[in-house]
Amino acid sequence: MTESTVRHGRATSETKRRVRIAVIAIGSVLLLLAASVGLFLFSLSQQFNSVEKITEVFPEETLRPPVVVSEEPVAQNILLLGSDSRGSIGTSINDIKGTRTDTMMIVHVSADRQSIQVMSLMRDSWVEIPGYGTAKLNAAMAYGGVPLAVQTIEGIIDSRIDHVAMVDFEGFKGITDALGGVMIDNPRAFSVSKYSYEAGLITLNGDQALPFVRERYAFEDGDYTRVANQQVFIKAVMAKVLTMDTLTNPVKINGLVGAVVPYMAVDDGLNSNYAVSLGFEMRDIRVSDVKFFTMPTLGTGMEGDQSVVKVDWAEVPKIQVAFKDDTLGSYTPPTRP
Repeated sequence: MTESTVRHGRATSETKRRVRIAVIAIGSVLLLLAASVGLFLFSLSQQFNSVEKITEVFPEETLRPPVVVSEEPVAQNILLLGSDSRGSIGTSINDIKGTRTDTMMIVHVSADRQSIQVMSLMRDSWVEIPGYGTAKLNAAMAYGGVPLAVQTIEGIIDSRIDHVAMVDFEGFKGITDALGGVMIDNPRAFSVSKYSYEAGLITLNGDQALPFVRERYAFEDGDYTRVANQQVFIKAVMAKVLTMDTLTNPVKINGLVGAVVPYMAVDDGLNSNYAVSLGFEMRDIRVSDVKFFTMPTLGTGMEGDQSVVKVDWAEVPKIQVAFKDDTLGSYTPPTRP
């Protein structure tokens, strides 16, 4: 064996040793990273699964639209019920089921998971509530809890609600602070209590966000502007959440979930497995893929001594078709008179 062969052998051994060290080092980092991600996901899952469960959610099956059967993913309809009536922190959010809901939105996730449509329903809409005759839409919750609210809304859109989430307005404060503030494009200047909101681009902290989504008495059209402001705020939150800065920051995501968990109640099926699966399927969605609109109405009027919102019933069949055919993304509501 020549000296050069020996040197070559030593060099080869040294190279292999360095490669082994590098592989072990990289493997250790990946293992620690995987462990950290695993712990984070476990923590996130534990947080999400700790969300309060709605005790009664859906009406009897015979009273509901049929299930859509398909081997492919189908569109999802998630009903969001918002309330300003929960009271002190620590009270079960299920307690709001005997009150009238302040906010109702249907989040429609398209079957291809490439777009989201959010339809707000005016709480004073004069509609048929099964078993009770005509009344304001938000009375359904007071008459029969979440099941009757779901049944009433399913009757309007003629499609199934897949999941339900009840949210207390206090949650808007926590999620705003968890995001470090939210920038909105405020369509109309107004003041309420000690807060003033200029028109145009403004940044809200948690304390400012709460009155912004709550207020309706400062506006001549009352709930119309409040619904519009809620849509503006939620879209701004989504714009900030759907950024790489947030999506790649486990601490921030953990903080967001932790901020909203105390103010939510969901049905059993809306668990971490469902949320993670749906979130993965919607990974390419950005705020430009989200559309907000309000179920068409014909303005306000009186029913006896009640001020109500008149539903544009001529437009409702078009909405029903759009929900069924998953074409809500191309639906354009008429201009409100």
